[in-house]
Amino acid sequence: MMQQPTFERTFRQHDWEQEKATIYTKSQHDVLRALRAQHRTLEDFKALISPAAAPYLSEMATMSGMLTRQRFGNTVQLYIPLYLSNECQNICSYCGFSLDNEIPRKTLSGAEILKEIEVIKSMGYEHVLLVTGESNREVGMDYFEKILPIMQQHFSNISMEVQPLDQPQYETLRKHGVNAVLVYQETYHEADYKKHHPKGKKSNFAYRLETPDRLGRAGMHKIGLGVLIGLEDWRTDSFFTALHVQYLQKTYWKTRYSLSFPRLRPFSGGLAPKVDMSDRELIQLICAYRLCFPEIELSISTREEAKFRDHIFKVGITAMSAGSKTNPGGYTSAPESLEQFEISDDRPANEIAGMLKRAGYEAVWKDWSNHYID
Repeated sequence: MMQQPTFERTFRQHDWEQEKATIYTKSQHDVLRALRAQHRTLEDFKALISPAAAPYLSEMATMSGMLTRQRFGNTVQLYIPLYLSNECQNICSYCGFSLDNEIPRKTLSGAEILKEIEVIKSMGYEHVLLVTGESNREVGMDYFEKILPIMQQHFSNISMEVQPLDQPQYETLRKHGVNAVLVYQETYHEADYKKHHPKGKKSNFAYRLETPDRLGRAGMHKIGLGVLIGLEDWRTDSFFTALHVQYLQKTYWKTRYSLSFPRLRPFSGGLAPKVDMSDRELIQLICAYRLCFPEIELSISTREEAKFRDHIFKVGITAMSAGSKTNPGGYTSAPESLEQFEISDDRPANEIAGMLKRAGYEAVWKDWSNHYID
């Protein structure tokens, strides 16, 4: 029996330090060649995220903005996270839900979920992102199979950000109307990954690395990837993310892909970023992805400040969250549980939609209907 392909094989062919060195030695000539290329390669991507590309940010932003409008029009999809539980069996150095944090734990019941849904629907949302901590005991497949029929009654588009699962479990989620699954590697630096994840199932680097493969084989419509910017050198982590995306696009070509750009945010007693990323550098990264992956969806969350979010969609972002709460029950009651991270842009969804309209963009509340998934 022929062994199924996995990204780990491709990943093992690349050395972190060598790839990092090639990024930091890219020249302005390499950047100009990348900007003029008809079909850009991963080497071009390295040039566009390198320090040598910084003087060309304005040109990159103009090209990225034009390409985004050509592919996606003047639209931005709005989505909202619904945190179902902060129970977690992992220890993660950067997360408010980490097992070693002594916080009140909460998992929403069916009745509590319905109250949250009522508030979210009143905002106009048809697209919801279901989020939990990583705990197979409290929020495993039994829980998902109970709450997903509730979600299907109220939302046209359901995404999930939960613990990595096996292929048959993803096939079950798909049958229950899940359209997309987001799974972040956090960092592709294997040694540092293990430092940040010392306990729990998440400490298994390879299992997490191959999660998008299991999703692709399960026929999931869309897969979301990304790293937690600040854990390691963002340029090198972004190269490995791009390598991962390229592999997935070639292997599971029927699947759509999205990328997110979470920068490490504080929580109570939280981890300070190892590597800072400026706003200009984040814009550079977003533009580099758009120029090298024209069809990919690029998303920004409420981790970012309002001033930044008011402009970044013009150069490449196609989706953003709005009105978010990052603790279970956050939409209907005073917080009883710690937020996963601090929100920077706390404006309500209708205000974000109004901001987009004034800029000549349309807020899309419903991307598509999962009723048409076979």
